Amino acid sequence: MATYLVTGGAGFIGSALVLELVRRGERVRVLDNFSTGHRRNLAPVISQIELFELDVTSPNGLSGAFEGADFVLQEAALPSVPRSVKDPQTSNLVNAQGTLNVLVQARDARVRRLIYAASSSVYGDSPTLPKHEGMPANPLSPYAVSKFCGEMYCKVFTQIYGLETVCLRYFNIFGPRQDPGSPYSGVLSLFITALLEGRRPTIYGNGTNSRDFTYVDNVVDANLRACTAAEAAGKVINIATGQQQTLNQSLAVLNAIIGVNVEPVYVSPRMGDIQHSLADTTLASKLLGYEASVSFDEGLRRTVEWYRDHPVDTGR
Repeated sequence: MATYLVTGGAGFIGSALVLELVRRGERVRVLDNFSTGHRRNLAPVISQIELFELDVTSPNGLSGAFEGADFVLQEAALPSVPRSVKDPQTSNLVNAQGTLNVLVQARDARVRRLIYAASSSVYGDSPTLPKHEGMPANPLSPYAVSKFCGEMYCKVFTQIYGLETVCLRYFNIFGPRQDPGSPYSGVLSLFITALLEGRRPTIYGNGTNSRDFTYVDNVVDANLRACTAAEAAGKVINIATGQQQTLNQSLAVLNAIIGVNVEPVYVSPRMGDIQHSLADTTLASKLLGYEASVSFDEGLRRTVEWYRDHPVDTGR
């Protein structure tokens, strides 16, 4: 039995990691300041975890959460391009400085390995598809810059201090517990809640922009594989499905699943948004033995079912 520390563990992806680790019988710690995460996400396992209500941007007092940890899953972030365009300083504080603080604590606690939640946004809007890890970074938003900065810190901490790190570049993750109560939420959660409530969802642009939407259970699997994969240390690895859907196609699938026929409202594109995203997952398969086990359509069905059972609640 190993000890896992999940930073941002009350958030969407973080809580999915926590629930799976508890299911596997591991020792689990959660570090979260609940600025974007929700206590309700941890409710099913709250008696089985250690909870540290701390902020990664304030390094004083963090050490207790890291002492004795074997693995650190660094999920703490402000994951929004539009939010970063509006407020680049806070995005940098949390995503870059916060990650540096976590790396320092992990180094000092001599953890075995740190897994960093990186972002496909670092590729920018290069016309080359699919995106592979050897491509140069071309961030188009403060969010992308801050996440790339975290990658660079991970690389340096591996090279200089010998702290094993693995950077997983996530591609448009969706699934249960993704918070739709904010204009900065993931597009599929906003689509689903709009359709379930009988509202017309908003699409920025003409809906032909595409994404490699990836169900959250696939990401959980990749993270846990990355903790122990012998050849993954020091690497940057795409985590996705290797398939793409346009926003118009995604909405059509959701209409069919929910049994409605709702047309979207098209508005002007947002600054910092990229046009197309598709991952090459060859390296994930080679180094982690990873293959996306939950398809896009099946992931949407599971997500819709969860939202039907959990009406939107913006309370903490």
